Amino acid sequence: MKTIWKLVVIALLFACESSKFDSQVLLPKLFSDGMVVQRDKAIIVWGKGIPGENVRVSLAGSITSGTVQEDSTWILKLPKMAAGGPFVLEVNQEKIRDVYVGDVWLAGGQSNMEWALKSQVTGAEKEFEEGGNPKIRFFKIPNSYSAVKLDDVVGGEWKVADTLNMRNFSAVAWFFAKRNQQEKKVPVGIIESNWGGTPVEGWMDVEILAEMEGSFHDQAIDVIENNETWDAKLKENDENRHKRDSMVNKPDSMLASQVAALSYDDSKWRRVTLPQANPLQHIAWARKKFMLTSLDKIELHFPAIDQMGYVYVNGKQMYYKDWGVSMPDLEIPSDVLQKGENVLTIRAINTWNNQPRIGQEEEMYLLQDGKKMSLEGTWAYSNSIVEPHLPKVEWYNWMPGMMYNAMIVPITKYSIKGAIWYQGESNTGRHEEYKKLFSGMIINWREAWGQGDFPFLFVQLANYMERKDVQPESNWAFLREAQTQALNLPNTGMATIIDVGEADDIHPRNKKDVGERLWLQARKVAYGEKILASGPQLDSLSRQGSDLIVHFKSTGEGLRLTAGDEVWGFIAAREKGGFQQVKAALSGKNTVTITLPPGLEEGEIRYAWADNPAVNLVNNFGLPAEPFRAKFE
Repeated sequence: MKTIWKLVVIALLFACESSKFDSQVLLPKLFSDGMVVQRDKAIIVWGKGIPGENVRVSLAGSITSGTVQEDSTWILKLPKMAAGGPFVLEVNQEKIRDVYVGDVWLAGGQSNMEWALKSQVTGAEKEFEEGGNPKIRFFKIPNSYSAVKLDDVVGGEWKVADTLNMRNFSAVAWFFAKRNQQEKKVPVGIIESNWGGTPVEGWMDVEILAEMEGSFHDQAIDVIENNETWDAKLKENDENRHKRDSMVNKPDSMLASQVAALSYDDSKWRRVTLPQANPLQHIAWARKKFMLTSLDKIELHFPAIDQMGYVYVNGKQMYYKDWGVSMPDLEIPSDVLQKGENVLTIRAINTWNNQPRIGQEEEMYLLQDGKKMSLEGTWAYSNSIVEPHLPKVEWYNWMPGMMYNAMIVPITKYSIKGAIWYQGESNTGRHEEYKKLFSGMIINWREAWGQGDFPFLFVQLANYMERKDVQPESNWAFLREAQTQALNLPNTGMATIIDVGEADDIHPRNKKDVGERLWLQARKVAYGEKILASGPQLDSLSRQGSDLIVHFKSTGEGLRLTAGDEVWGFIAAREKGGFQQVKAALSGKNTVTITLPPGLEEGEIRYAWADNPAVNLVNNFGLPAEPFRAKFE
């Protein structure tokens, strides 16, 4: 009987104790099913609640508790844990399931970091066939901006890397995370905070920018001094953005079938010549009639629609072309076609600059039995008769501090292993500011997280645009140099990709090499492995008669050439300019010998110094030599 009474008393005491932790709490969106928290670091959990009420947090046997402050906030810290899971994180009566402890990385930057696996990335189909990895999870922060610092992100959820979800993941971050999980045997969480086309100052604290000199300074001061005005302006702009997105994302199916039908009267539409003239704006509808004498095996070849496009034949939707991909050749079912007159209709949208483009010379035709039927020439076009003009949306997110406030500040309490970063294209026109901006951003983030000098790994810009043998004033080359200078900060690493770019596309489809080269840097910088993670780097210069000897480090077992017999990519000039190509050849395990032109006794040597330089110098791991410039005498 005494034993029963003891159990009753214990149960009553436990009930009283547990009732102290039953108040409602509000957690940030990062705390949701499927989350990954950082191993071997204190796990910070925070949120909002009723002032004065108690909060208890437990995870994998660790428990801590505290009280909600007068401002309705609370923050608690669990001790560091080893990798493992799945666990349940309990916060009062809230239960977050499928929680893993592992390595968490922030993946930041602009479109080349944002670029999804599904967007014609080289090797993506093989990744999809392999089925993903349940111990890799991604959290994508929606594109958002704010004139004031937010306490939570506007949306997002943790998604497991299965065959379906991984298609929308950052390709660079996926290849990085895959290596991380395979080699370290721990769960991996990627927090994506990136936005295409954005400059670095949009990712920094506006108060820091206001204390720096540069083209951004006056805007930073304006945002600080007129904060309430900017807050209202951004809210109005955001309403326009949501309205625009709702208009462009999906056409009214009934309206689309009518407008795309052969019987539709487009006599009031403008006539334009495509692809030569592309005056398209807003939601652009374009129609082109064509004649058929046979319906057998008709194929549409029309890869170029910028950015998104809905393609119809005789009122039937044939395809939706998403942003970032080319439209494949389409076989048009014979039951959609008819002998005689038919019509091809395209609905095109470009939310980047509101100027969609349709078609490309010699890439617009129907194919039947090896014969081409050109679709170039006169098209009917409308941007207001079918659907209204799009509301004006400003790129306020580019302004100082705007994305930092909405997409960085809310996550700075979340413990991370480090950051991977791919950005710079939008700053090439102001490359002279980039060194202080980029280094300043790294310092800014590290101070905001309060985790010391966490690993910060970044990608140097790829080769891009027209190839020029001599281009000493290349903005892209100067920005690459500014990126290299950020290596002066502790615990930084740079992935050089001067060999994977594409002349006509700012978005190289080879993301695997990018992610894996970042992983090499992580192994060295973040995990302390004694490995060679970089390509050949300039060590010193010396003279040998009329020859200039370039000494390299990070060569491994020795310098190699990926093509040809000579070293490509060197130019030289006297101190006052006049650059010219110079001959260079491998002359030792770590050296390249340059034959200087007669009379060039002193001056400057540059390597891979152009928008899109031809390069072939690597180490034995195939990692490309880093671009550089140096004086010689």
